[in-house]
Amino acid sequence: MKHAILGAGGVGGLVGATLAHAGDQVTLLLRPETPARHPGYLRLEGSTGNIEAPVRIDTELREPVDVLWITVKAYQLVEALRAVPRDGPGIVTIVPLLNGIDLVSLLRSRFNHDHLVPGTIAVESERIAPGHIIQRSPFARLEFSATGEGQLEGVAARLRRVGLSCDFQIDEQKMLWSKLAFLAPFALTTTAGNKSKKEIFADPMWRALLESAVGEACAVAAAEGASVDQRRILMTIESLPPMMHSSMQKDVSAGRTPELDAIGGPIIRGGGPMESTSSQRGN
Repeated sequence: MKHAILGAGGVGGLVGATLAHAGDQVTLLLRPETPARHPGYLRLEGSTGNIEAPVRIDTELREPVDVLWITVKAYQLVEALRAVPRDGPGIVTIVPLLNGIDLVSLLRSRFNHDHLVPGTIAVESERIAPGHIIQRSPFARLEFSATGEGQLEGVAARLRRVGLSCDFQIDEQKMLWSKLAFLAPFALTTTAGNKSKKEIFADPMWRALLESAVGEACAVAAAEGASVDQRRILMTIESLPPMMHSSMQKDVSAGRTPELDAIGGPIIRGGGPMESTSSQRGN
């Protein structure tokens, strides 16, 4: 199969390295100024061992692909999509693995609705150098909308063979909100406190804030028509590795722009008419 990866960071690099190692053709779509710095391969230090595989490098999608994986930061999406011309080569399936929920509708308005298969990923993975990815969490869990099972079952099987968990979910809204109701409280709390998961749970005040944030996210999810299991999310967070940090926390510590609106915005906007109106006005 042929894949293109738009966003060769921690998530895109992990997916790309795994698929390239399995024998698929993988093309990384990079910003115009970066190809000269890329080694032309992906090296992944993963939870089940290290792999390295060659990949193609380009700045624009120039040939048909079976799957386009979109793994950029949410605030980079509009600019990054310039690498995928509207009248360009054919794409069978588009899989966004983006933080937040709002961008799914944007992508559906740009691409053929039937080609888009929303997905989520839960993993702590980061790029430490061009082409060099480290998976720090002992898990990498992917979920895809069941609308894409026919196109992606073979891909899921290859990812499972190297230790990634892959499932298809019938309820797309529940899938997306379950990820956000887990991610937003953990990311926002660890970033605000500049604490690891262990430090959050050791401090009664910060733990209470985390649990309250999970409750709020689940309440908004329910108002949006998605039944999310609050108890299960809290248990999942509690089971995380003690020293785990969120990517938002790492971004803030490194002086990079965090995905604040993508991760926290849907919950704030969904909290009530007044918040939504204020947000839409840019206040």
